[in-house]
Amino acid sequence: PWCGHCKALAPEFAKAATTLKEEGSALKLGKVDATVESSLAEKFGVRGYPTLKFFRGGNALEYGGGRVADEIVAWLKKKTGPPAEDLADTAAADAFTTKDVAVIGFFKDQESAEAKAFLECASKMDGVSFGITSNAEVFTHLKVEKDGVVLFKKFDELRNDFEGEYDADTIQAFVKSNQLPYVVEFTPESAQKIFGGDIQKHVLLFVDSKSDDFQPKKDAMTAAAKEHRGVFIFIYIDTNSEDNERILEFFGLKKADTPAIRLIQLGDNMLKYKPPTDEITADSVKSFVKDFIDGKLKPHLQSDEEAADWDAKGVKVLVAKTFKQRIAEAEKGAFVEFYAPWCGHCKALVPIWDELGENYKDSGYLIGKCDSTANEIEDIKVQSFPTIKFFHPDGKVVDYSGERTLEGFTKFLDGGAVDSGKPAAGDEADEDDDDEDDEKDEL
Repeated sequence: PWCGHCKALAPEFAKAATTLKEEGSALKLGKVDATVESSLAEKFGVRGYPTLKFFRGGNALEYGGGRVADEIVAWLKKKTGPPAEDLADTAAADAFTTKDVAVIGFFKDQESAEAKAFLECASKMDGVSFGITSNAEVFTHLKVEKDGVVLFKKFDELRNDFEGEYDADTIQAFVKSNQLPYVVEFTPESAQKIFGGDIQKHVLLFVDSKSDDFQPKKDAMTAAAKEHRGVFIFIYIDTNSEDNERILEFFGLKKADTPAIRLIQLGDNMLKYKPPTDEITADSVKSFVKDFIDGKLKPHLQSDEEAADWDAKGVKVLVAKTFKQRIAEAEKGAFVEFYAPWCGHCKALVPIWDELGENYKDSGYLIGKCDSTANEIEDIKVQSFPTIKFFHPDGKVVDYSGERTLEGFTKFLDGGAVDSGKPAAGDEADEDDDDEDDEKDEL
């Protein structure tokens, strides 16, 4: 009930259920409060919220569609019916193209190799509505002169006509590269399409959508996006929305620092890049992207400044700029908690970690903490909070996964920090970890 993403999904889920009911569909939508029905959630492997599963014949299938009503309905229909809706007349075609994005295959012979390639593509793509027609009146009505595939949309060019070889993968690439606006707003609803595709390079504009310079900045992004469609996704994050505060924090930005541009390369270890200038024009954005393509940019790593009293207490306050130096200075090694200020589990750990620091203050061990929302350290991956690692003097790094108790930490250190520690029995997924995982996948 407390999950923000669940609250955002609720009205769209209800709208999808209403649509299905009005259409006379036999499909039913339901919901389960996993904080109450914990055994049911455990049975079906629920580790984060919201989790959506489709049950058919007693078997659970992971939901892979979007989080708006049309996408939910489209995904369900595709799993239970033909991959493409038959558009028998112009009325059906007009109704179909009212969707934000609709892909129609125009084939006089639906048994042709081209039509089969189109249907194969449709069967593989979730969250996009596909239709097919052989009706000559529909061809004429939608200004299509010969067999082909057209993507209709409510933004940018309004339609894209497919040109290329008729195989499922090529058609799929065409749909993926055209289904989003040149510059798409980041929202919980768009996140699935942004991060669910194959494009791993994203250019981000942080800007207040209500500011006077919003449109000029967006236009600058659009000019660059037109040159790199299918290779980069260009996104704007509205800094006027409270929902995006953590994203700003993740990039080390405050609202006062915006408008600002960043570029990210997704992968096992996300890399962030900062432009050499704060200027945001079509030329500066194009130049920034070109420098990235040409390999002229180095990843941008955030760091706080080291405080003068960083080592005044038992727990040493570490920052990215001097992290490796301080670790190297630790005689017997360093035991470090990587945390986020907003993380509930991190807050609960504070008194235990502080006591541990005092207990080992003069032991030769460094007990430290590092705010990972403000400090990024090369070669150190932090994917959930808190993350705890031990750094041996010889360079070996051990990920601690034992009990988060004073006794557990003490046993680990006194045992030489040679293994990961004994996992806690029945350890549950951290709610804060789930939230953080969501943030790192979106951006």
